[in-house]
This record gives sequence, C-alpha cells and structure tokens, in this order.
Amino acid sequence: MHPVVKAFFDQATNTISYVVRDPQGSSCAIVDSVLDFDYASGRTDTRSADAIINYVKTEGLNVEWLLESHVHADHLSAAPYIQREVGGKIGIGDRITVVQDTFGKVFNEGTEFQRDGSQFDKLFQEGDSFHIGQLRGDVLHTPGHTPACLTYVIGDAAFVGDTLFMPDFGTARCDFPGGSSETLYASIQKILALPDETRIFVGHDYKAPGRDEYAWETTVGAQKRMNIHVGEGKAKEDFVRMRNERDATLDMPKLIIPSLQVNMRAGNMPEPDEKGDVFLKVPVNKI
Repeated sequence: MHPVVKAFFDQATNTISYVVRDPQGSSCAIVDSVLDFDYASGRTDTRSADAIINYVKTEGLNVEWLLESHVHADHLSAAPYIQREVGGKIGIGDRITVVQDTFGKVFNEGTEFQRDGSQFDKLFQEGDSFHIGQLRGDVLHTPGHTPACLTYVIGDAAFVGDTLFMPDFGTARCDFPGGSSETLYASIQKILALPDETRIFVGHDYKAPGRDEYAWETTVGAQKRMNIHVGEGKAKEDFVRMRNERDATLDMPKLIIPSLQVNMRAGNMPEPDEKGDVFLKVPVNKI
C-alpha cells in the first residue's frame, strides 16, 4: 500500500516529523515529533507539535501511534503532549532499556528512574508488525547510531530516523555511547535490501553543499546508487574508516543534555520537586 505522508520540518533542529495516514481511511501515525525548547531560557513551547495537531484535527484523522525512531539527542519529543491532545500509543525499540541504563548512570538518576522501558506504551522488536487502519507496518532493528534505533516500514515507505540521510549527505554519526560504525553499516545494508522503489523518509536534513532546498524523501534505489557514504557497494572497511574519522571531528548536538533526559522518559520531563518545579541536570565531563 501507498501511505499518504505529510512532512513537518523544524528548522531550529533540522528535524522532519511525519504524519503517516492510511489512504483508505482516517487512521494515522505520527513519527518523531518535536517539542520546542530554548536552552538559554529553559523554556518549552508547543508550536511545532500544535502544527501537527492542527493538521490531524483539520483532516479528521485518528492517531493510532506516536512512533519514535530512537532516543533523539538533538531535539525533545512532543509525544506525551500530542498523546494528551489527540491520543495514540507511544512506541520505540525494546533496546531503549540499554539507552536508559547507560544514561541513567550518566545523569545519576538513581533507583527511582525505571530502566525497563515502562514509560512507553509499546516496545518493538525486530520482526514485529503493527497496523495503522488497513496499513501494515513492519519493524526493522537498525542500530549503530544508537542501540535502540528502528526503521518503520509502512506500506511502500520506510522511516529511517537518523540511520540514513539524503544521498548527498550520507549517514548517521556513531560516536554516542552504544554507537558503532560497524553495526551501522550492517543496519544500512538491511534497509538497502528493501525493494528499490521503497520510499525513504529521513529524520533530518542539513542541505548538503550545493543544494539550495531542504529535502527528506528519496528511495532505496537512489541510496544504493548515490549515497556518498555507502552508495555503489562501498566496502565495510572503507565505510568504518570514513565514519570513525568524520565522527572524531563533530561537535555534540547543542540539545543533547536536555534531549537525552527527556526522551529516555518517552518525552516526559523528570519528576518535579515538592514545589512542582522541574529541573534538568548537566553532567560535567561525562558525555
């Protein structure tokens, strides 16, 4: 089946969120939503999420799923806010428990922070399937960028998160805790084994040099032919060397500290104190 896909681009974080709808009904899923966050002031805003909610309501859609491709390090998820407004079950890969254990220690969360993925409504495993109305979605475990990364194959569309970018930009970094360039290469091969005509929707775009417009849709065939990091059958050894050398030059995402604390909680803030105030931690020399 050919799902209808509506993209929402957030320029502040270069994130693309998607509404994926059943062409034969009103059911939909929302992939990788964004909660606006100003780090300097510590203030949140829901304008990006509200744009999605407005679209859902205007189109008369029924939200069945709020899908997270992974624990994002560059933006905060708006899944709980959207869930309160329009419903849907929040899903992520079952390896979220590895991420929670790793960063629970980094942020010194203590025993009150549950590391079993129970903050989410559904923990997906490789080979799982789900439905959006009459649309079938299949789950591929595609780690490497993080241990919990998933690709959601919904009809003829694959939502790859940060695993692949547009062909002229390449692939995801692998230098976060639990990341691996060798593992990412294997995950990418799994995606490239899908039919060539499969549409690929990426999680971010940064406009590669020489390109004037942001873009987020490509195909498996285009990735196999033209991806600057893995196209034309690039050998694993060459990819791993390139990826490791490139990652060593990259700065950390500017929102990594708040994003990890919130997103490993399924988009929820840490528990407020006795006055109802919420605080995020900044670990020193830990990331």
